[in-house]
Amino acid sequence: MMDKKGNEILLKNVSLLSKLTKQEVSMMPATEAPLPSVEMVKQIVALVKNIIFPDYFNQRQPDETLRSYNIGVHMQELHRLLVKQIAHGLQFCEDCECNRTKQQVYAEAERLSLEFIDTLPELKRVLYTDIQAMFDNDPAAPNYGEVIFCYPVVNTMTHYRIAHRLHELKVPVIPRIITEQAHSKTGIDIHPGATIGEYFAIDHGTGVVIGETSIIGNHVTLYQGVTLGAKSFKYDADGNMLNVPRHPIIEDYVTIYSNASVLGRITIGHHSTIGGNIWLTHSVPPNSRILQSKAVDASYEGGLGI
Repeated sequence: MMDKKGNEILLKNVSLLSKLTKQEVSMMPATEAPLPSVEMVKQIVALVKNIIFPDYFNQRQPDETLRSYNIGVHMQELHRLLVKQIAHGLQFCEDCECNRTKQQVYAEAERLSLEFIDTLPELKRVLYTDIQAMFDNDPAAPNYGEVIFCYPVVNTMTHYRIAHRLHELKVPVIPRIITEQAHSKTGIDIHPGATIGEYFAIDHGTGVVIGETSIIGNHVTLYQGVTLGAKSFKYDADGNMLNVPRHPIIEDYVTIYSNASVLGRITIGHHSTIGGNIWLTHSVPPNSRILQSKAVDASYEGGLGI
């Protein structure tokens, strides 16, 4: 049993934590509508995976009628969850009217939800090019099923491509929740604003970072630890950071090996190879091979350098 002093401590801190601080109020949306649910967003991604990969993440149905029925059930639930979560996310929209009615918000969420669902066939097509790229680039992949079930890049790219489409539709918050769920699970950090072409492969993947304004062409392969990042930031007259293009452009058929850092708004020309552990801050023309210089022996004797 908790004594009187213990109860007083609990009650005191409940009272203190129940009061909204000025800082807390300044960070909250202006409306009092419900916030998006991280768990519901996770369900949205799971439903899309069931629809796009029905034989892998759902009970396999060789019969097309049963397959159509199951996809239809998942599609209806996807639509329901999308409308609700997009509506909750729209209160974070900085460009939207603040005095919209609940009916107007849900009408906008309905429109955005249907626009997203209408792109699912194309999203499926592109995701299967990513699977093909991973299979073609990895001799350790014995079959497509293992790539789909096991490879972190498939999970990451499913999240990214869903999030990127919602980002294109200017849905607030939800896209970032989706990509951060993949980031926490796979260690691959892709901003939903990044533009990535077809047949994209990430081998292993841990530690890969792709910034918001990165543009990646077709048939590009990255290895673990690659960073496509910003070199510096620009500010306005008031000292506020500007959201301007600041990440690399990677053209078609480029391979970037492990732990390379490609920084700034530079262009890596098509059919180029960037070696491992490279720090690159300038553009390179097509068909380039950027490799490390020779290793320098910096050994010490007699305990020096320890």
